[in-house]
Amino acid sequence: PATPQTTVNMDYKNLDQGGKIQAEYVWLGGKLWDIRSKCRTLDFEVKPGYEDIKKLPDWNYDGSSTEQAPGHNSEVIIKPCKVYRDPFRGGKNIIVLCDTYDNKGNALETNKRASCAAAMEKYKSEEPWFGLEQEYTMLHGDVKWPLGFPKGGYAGPQGPYYCGVGTGNAIGRELVEAHYRACLYSGVNISGINAEVMPSQWEFQVGPCVGIEMGDDLWFARYLMLRCSEFYNIRCSFAPKPIEEGDWNGAGCHSNFSTKGTRGEGGMKVIEGMMAKLEKNHKKHIDAYGEDNEKRLTGKHETASIEKFSYGVANRGASIRIPSSTQAAGKGYFEDRRPAANCDPYTVTQLLVETCLGE
Repeated sequence: PATPQTTVNMDYKNLDQGGKIQAEYVWLGGKLWDIRSKCRTLDFEVKPGYEDIKKLPDWNYDGSSTEQAPGHNSEVIIKPCKVYRDPFRGGKNIIVLCDTYDNKGNALETNKRASCAAAMEKYKSEEPWFGLEQEYTMLHGDVKWPLGFPKGGYAGPQGPYYCGVGTGNAIGRELVEAHYRACLYSGVNISGINAEVMPSQWEFQVGPCVGIEMGDDLWFARYLMLRCSEFYNIRCSFAPKPIEEGDWNGAGCHSNFSTKGTRGEGGMKVIEGMMAKLEKNHKKHIDAYGEDNEKRLTGKHETASIEKFSYGVANRGASIRIPSSTQAAGKGYFEDRRPAANCDPYTVTQLLVETCLGE
């Protein structure tokens, strides 16, 4: 009989790279949450951020394998957008966030970054700031059922898990900490983490970011989460309602937004004017704020009904929450609580600037 082989972990990370740099190119494929990547070798160093982006070559991939191009004309061009330090390979290696184009230079339909960047450039004088709160749920790698839930059963009622501490309350903390540190190392402007209301549900916050940086950093933080989860055999779900039966919270991507006008004197009046614009465009935003969001925006579990726009001070049951600190100061920011956890941050931030700052 065959003898089982013993797994040996090769210490390859300490091998000399011969002066070469590994550059992992990351892009979005043809479906929601279809994050792809591949690696190439460079013989020059690249600084993290946007400064050295023109030093990097464009690349291509088989778009017929990602449902972005036909087989007879399958090349999709990926153009570097932002450089991050690589927390997995370390050293001077990098990870490069890219967007996608056809061979004539046109942005693909799935490339939401291009139109977002144009909108941010148009309204840059208003200095749009964003902070996004990304919720997600950890699932077992094999059965796709939440950690902390008995397989085929349910965990104890919600209550002790939000910002909880201790075994049985803080579920999956090791992955959370690994991701947090990877973001800090990479250069993502991550501002915090906390356990959420449902067991095995957590949140990380990215921002404040200006303009296009918000979409870049959140998508890259999502990529890092999926990479980190590989080490723990955990699946991270960004479904807005991972458990549909029972008294369980959903998962959103609350989007905090301010402009030079809302942050200045008289900012509260500017915010009130934006509320009228957001109400008028409620359906347009809802249609673009993520898939299956109707399962989450029910008017229960700290959400507003998907059917009706509302806003209020310190009200987590409204479409838009205006913080009490904003009301007290007469200026500041507001929180759009409608986006689902699986939303595209490029689309969300683009809509916020176009609706709130457009005529």
